[in-house]
Amino acid sequence: MATKKKNITRDEIVSIYMDEVLEKGQKPKSVYHFAKENDFTEAEFYAFFGTLEGLEKEIFRLFFANTIDLLHKNGDYQEYDMKNKMLSFYFTFFEILTANRSYVLQALKFDRNPLKNLVQLSSLREAFKEYVAEILTDDYRLEQEKLQKFQEKAIQESAWLQLMLTIKFWVDDSSAAFEKTDIFIEKSVNASFELMNVAPMNHLIDLGKFLFKEKIYSKQ
Repeated sequence: MATKKKNITRDEIVSIYMDEVLEKGQKPKSVYHFAKENDFTEAEFYAFFGTLEGLEKEIFRLFFANTIDLLHKNGDYQEYDMKNKMLSFYFTFFEILTANRSYVLQALKFDRNPLKNLVQLSSLREAFKEYVAEILTDDYRLEQEKLQKFQEKAIQESAWLQLMLTIKFWVDDSSAAFEKTDIFIEKSVNASFELMNVAPMNHLIDLGKFLFKEKIYSKQ
């Protein structure tokens, strides 16, 4: 009696795709070719992913998800302030990228247009922005509620830009154990949190309100 073929899993498809990209130095031509060459069906692929591009996006999102899982396994992580949570995220995330460096470098250089290469980071972008919103504490929020939503979006976007700059630095880093990237992470995160200090901004808002009231009442 023939043994029933085991259904392929989501993680197995991801692993096969990454190996194929590295071994062949190019992306599969289509879902059909990818499935046929690796002995599973298109239907099995589509049970998890809509397109090959969707699979590519998922790989980078999984790097993020694995980072968060590792952070939450650290019993002290929840007690960290926002800056130390961000530092922990960076160091853990780049450890995972380094473990998959060959794939990441290959994946980010397929298209001459760098913007097209960055499309596969869109799922990572959304997940990372949600993470920044989750760890944002009142220490870095403006007191004025009307400005908080705008401020939070600005923090999320600037944090994403910083992550992209760090990835670019890491891609170009040729130092042993990527120690220069570690230094860059620490200095850039520290600098960004200095810039996020809301105390001066709150003082400026208070001054503006005072001057506005003075101007109004002086005319009465």
